[in-house]
Amino acid sequence: MVEDDYKGESLGEIDEFYSRIRWNNQFSYMATLPSHLQREIEDRKSLLARYDTYTSKLTASGSGSEKVPSQDGLKSLPKTSQELITKKDQNAQASTFVDEIFQPKVSEEFIVKRYEKLLSQKPEWHAPWKLSRVINGHLGWVRCAAIDPVNNEWFITGSNDTTMKVWDLATGKLRTTLAGHVMTVRDIAISDRHPYLFSVSEDKTVKCWDLEKNQIIRDYYGHLSGVRTVSIHPTLDLIATAGRDSVIKLWDIRTRVPVITLVGHKGPINQVQCTPVDPQIVSSSTDATVRLWDVVAGKAMKVLTHHKRSVRATALHPKEFSVASACTDDIRSWGLVEGSLLTNFESEKTGIINTLSINQDDVLFAGGDNGILSFYDYKSGHKYQSLATKEMVGSLEGERSVLCSTFDKTGLRLITGEADKSIKIWKQDETATKMSEPGLEWNPNLSTKRF
Repeated sequence: MVEDDYKGESLGEIDEFYSRIRWNNQFSYMATLPSHLQREIEDRKSLLARYDTYTSKLTASGSGSEKVPSQDGLKSLPKTSQELITKKDQNAQASTFVDEIFQPKVSEEFIVKRYEKLLSQKPEWHAPWKLSRVINGHLGWVRCAAIDPVNNEWFITGSNDTTMKVWDLATGKLRTTLAGHVMTVRDIAISDRHPYLFSVSEDKTVKCWDLEKNQIIRDYYGHLSGVRTVSIHPTLDLIATAGRDSVIKLWDIRTRVPVITLVGHKGPINQVQCTPVDPQIVSSSTDATVRLWDVVAGKAMKVLTHHKRSVRATALHPKEFSVASACTDDIRSWGLVEGSLLTNFESEKTGIINTLSINQDDVLFAGGDNGILSFYDYKSGHKYQSLATKEMVGSLEGERSVLCSTFDKTGLRLITGEADKSIKIWKQDETATKMSEPGLEWNPNLSTKRF
């Protein structure tokens, strides 16, 4: 090995240490890649192994003139081991030396094969979405929405006007209004195992509603500031809530006792999601992190620090064990349990993203603070449609924000709540075809980095 020539030399030890740190910083995450990408890593490691074998022969013989075959995908090597030593001894070129080892130049044949592989990952075609209905009734921003999880017949919205309204999904007509909070309703969750609705508000309270009587039956006290998010555990009689006090509380639904408090975030928590198995809690915060929690241990089992700004929205995939998260100009998806990065979505210049939703057809929706609705193919990360919402007559241009969203149980209708006090229902164009509506152009050089 080339490193053997530097044994005992301080500069060689420094360069070897630098190489190892460079590898750990840039490539250590590859150990958690999905299986379908691990094969690519194996190919690269094979190339590096051939490099090591060749340089070992050069070092042992003290000279050499042959070159690595171009089909190996590696750059031609220096003619002698002495040139390798000289090159590495040049401190000013240490970084270049490391780059040449770990990022070797590839042949044209390799590039062609790589491009063909990208083409084989072309995203699935999805029909474009269009506005179907506009519903009015709230007197403030519509901050949250949730669909009937059992029969898919109605949905509920919460607003800055402190009320929640129950709407008929088919007709858009108001069924009833629920009043009980004294400040903005920030989030709601409907149980699929009980006739219960849970709501949280800036008034620091968590309320449980009996949907058969349309009455408050329980209050949960314990948060020290406004509560922003609530999620129901899929299998246990627990709910998770979080907000401006930067802690997550798990409550026993019936006894109203806070079973556990999860501490770790360094800023207000924007959203929590509950899953049936570890990590049973996924949270996002203004501290730019996403945390995967081990509830039994009472601490984070993984902290995802890839985002650079406040992570305002997360969404669980309804069919696979993965989650998407979003901050300004950045949407990513993660594999659970390990928290491995799956996809970087084409989300540059999307602005502040307030809400994410995913349906079972692998469509990811992102609603922006600038009123832009973006639709992505979840597997590839390709944005296939982008359109702007239309503010209601009489509202200001600044009130175009899309604040919340949810797909219905079929995934064929999308409900959005907006800053112009309206609720909009979107549907896919049933008459569209791949030829008539190809969507935004897909560029394999710009889309999808599934690692």
